[in-house]
Amino acid sequence: MGTVNNTGVYQLPNGLWAYRFTWRENGKKKNRKGTKDEFGNPLKTKRQAIAARKAALEKEQAPHSPIERKTVEQLYKEYCEHGRSGKAYATIKKQDSLWRNHLQKRFGSRFLDEISVAEINDYLSALYYTEGRAYKYVESFLKMFYLIFGQAYSRNYLDVDTYNKLCINKDTKIHMPKMKVDEDTDIISFSREEIQRLDEYFTGINAETAYMLGRYCGLRINECYGLKWENVNLEKGTILIDRQMQYQEGLIKLVPLKTRNARRTLYLSPALKAHFTELKKQRETAQTELAAQREQNQTFITDIDGKKISSLELVNSLPNGKIQTVNSMKYHSRMIKEQLQIEFKYHYLRHTYGTRLAEMNTPSHILRNQMGHANINVTQRYYIAVSQIGIDLLMNNLTRI
Repeated sequence: MGTVNNTGVYQLPNGLWAYRFTWRENGKKKNRKGTKDEFGNPLKTKRQAIAARKAALEKEQAPHSPIERKTVEQLYKEYCEHGRSGKAYATIKKQDSLWRNHLQKRFGSRFLDEISVAEINDYLSALYYTEGRAYKYVESFLKMFYLIFGQAYSRNYLDVDTYNKLCINKDTKIHMPKMKVDEDTDIISFSREEIQRLDEYFTGINAETAYMLGRYCGLRINECYGLKWENVNLEKGTILIDRQMQYQEGLIKLVPLKTRNARRTLYLSPALKAHFTELKKQRETAQTELAAQREQNQTFITDIDGKKISSLELVNSLPNGKIQTVNSMKYHSRMIKEQLQIEFKYHYLRHTYGTRLAEMNTPSHILRNQMGHANINVTQRYYIAVSQIGIDLLMNNLTRI
């Protein structure tokens, strides 16, 4: 294979790649930047960026045929048929939900070239300020618009100037409304007193292992319930996170993680290693003493490779063979609120884990790996989050100024 020309490609802070180039059209110099290929997929490697730049440059230099007008609905259907290969199941479901419940009625019959930046910005502002939608939820609409217009441009339904105005030029492109001052985007973590009470609550109950994986590894709940025994290495003191549990069409499945960075090897704390050592002994005993129950109660689910496996292979299956799923924690959330007056969400354990490691000055690149973040900016939020320990350190430092 010959050498590839990597001029005009560069890596972004989030680890993805982008390209840029200039060309002349009717005597005028024009600039183009891109972060996705012709099918709207992000550029994950340098080679992909080089190929995407080459394809985009050839497209601009080729004789232009008249732009074919399409409605938003026509474009979205075309994208669904040809542009979604490799997309995660959860991503597809989310896109279709936004389309059916919101965008189809409002924009489906409109021609792409009729929709202005101002109209979309007004729509996003209404969702956020008037309808009171959560900021992150409104962000998903913004991503949908970028997706739609990116697909339209790659399929020659939008000219480059319109596309740049909508999605590229920072002074004109569609954007999120200004965040409310009191917007709840803070990282929510438990206090040490709350953690102590939660430790006591979960000790010895069915959900103890799931709780400890959130507390000591910061796992997402889908990752926690998708963990298999084959990915637990007690000798090395590590666990491999390479799949997650999801409900798809009413069935329990183990599916790929959403991003490449989410696949990671985590080191076990002494407390968690001791717990897994004891859990393994209990499992071995149950295999003999509860063999009949386990055989009867086991559930067969689809693994990441499409093959059927027994729920007995999952770390969070019960000694009698019954499966535990991502819904198993809902009962405990209610009980904890009633009994302990603590607002418990499993994801807050992840926040607490990240915040504690940040407080102890864990290097950000290590914390990013432990958390499985695709974007380092997400990791940095844990260093910015204000906790009681952080406040105490600040007050102590203020006395020394």
